[in-house]
Amino acid sequence: MIRFAHILYLYGLIAIPIIILLFLLMKFWKKRALRTFGDTLILNKLFPDVSNTKIAWKMIIFSLAYAMVVIGIADPQVGTKLEEVKRSGIDIIIAIDVSNSMKCEDIKPSRIERAKQSVSRLIDKLQNDRIGLIVFAGKAYVQLPLTTDFAAAKLLLSTVDCDLIPTQGTAIGNAIELAQKSLVEKEKKYKCLILITDGENHEDDAITAAKAATEEGIVIHTVGMGTVEGGPIPVYQGGVRTGFRKDNEGHVVGTKLDASMMQQLAAAGNGTFVRASNSDDALSTIMKEINRMEKKKYGEKEYSQYEDRFQLFFSAAFILLLIEFLMSERRNKWVAKINLFGENK
Repeated sequence: MIRFAHILYLYGLIAIPIIILLFLLMKFWKKRALRTFGDTLILNKLFPDVSNTKIAWKMIIFSLAYAMVVIGIADPQVGTKLEEVKRSGIDIIIAIDVSNSMKCEDIKPSRIERAKQSVSRLIDKLQNDRIGLIVFAGKAYVQLPLTTDFAAAKLLLSTVDCDLIPTQGTAIGNAIELAQKSLVEKEKKYKCLILITDGENHEDDAITAAKAATEEGIVIHTVGMGTVEGGPIPVYQGGVRTGFRKDNEGHVVGTKLDASMMQQLAAAGNGTFVRASNSDDALSTIMKEINRMEKKKYGEKEYSQYEDRFQLFFSAAFILLLIEFLMSERRNKWVAKINLFGENK
C-alpha cells in the first residue's frame, strides 16, 4: 500500500511539460538566430564539437531529477503492517422528497434546503456506519449507493434539488421499496431508513410498503418538513421568485405538512416521527434513536504503519543532477571520428 503524506506537492509535476516546451522554444529560437548569420551547414562545421544530442539528454536528465525531487517532497510512504480493525455500525438510507411542495418556505430558508442542511449535520455525526441517498418525487431514484465515503455523500447531497426529477408527485411507497432493495443484507436488523418529506403522498400505498420493509428488519424513521398551517409553493426563474404556483383555475396552490400520514408511516416502520421546525432540525432526535440500535460488527484490513521513502527519490535526484552536471555538451572524440557517409570535412 502506497500513499503520499503531502499529496498536494505532486501538482509540481505540472512544471515538467512547461520545462520541455521552454527547451523546444529556446532550441527553435537558437536555430532561427543562427540562420541570420549564415548557412546552417557551414555554421555546424564551424562548431563541430557541439552535440545537440547531449544537450537534449541533459534536459531530459534534469527533468527526471526535478520529478524525483517533487515526489520526494510529497513524501511517498509504504504500508508495512496489515491489521484487521474491528468496526461496528448500521446501514442508513436517507430518502429526501424533492417534489415541488418541498420548495415551500414555511420552514426557512425552504423545506428542501432545511432538509439538506439537516442531513449534512447528521453525516458529520456518523462514524462507522454506511450511508446511502435516495431522492423521490413521482418516482424514486438512488442518488448514492451505500458507502462509507461521507465526503462523497455530502458532495452529492449538495446537488439535490426540486428540479432533479421531472416526474412530479410524492411516491413515498416507491422510495421505501427502493430503499428495501438497496438494504440487501441478509440479517433482518442493522438497517434504517430515514424518510424526509412533507407527507403529501399522492401516488401509492406507502403504509403497505412500510410494513413490508419492516418485515425485512428495516426501521423507518420519518421527518416531517413543513408546518400544519403550510404555505404557497414559490416559482423561481433565474434564481428570482416570480410568484407562486397556481392551479388550472388560477388559484394559488398551497401545501401543508401531513403529520398524520408521517406518524402512521413511523408506526408501521417501528420508528419515530419528528417534525422539523425553524428552531429544530429534528434529525438530532433521530440520531439518538440510531445510536440505540444494535450495531453490526465487521472487520476491515488496513495498513496501520507506514514508512517514509522520500530518501530514495532524493538520492535518485542527486545522482541524476550529478550526471547532468558532469555531462559535457561537447561531442565524444571517438564518435566525432566516425564518418559513415564519407563526408568531406
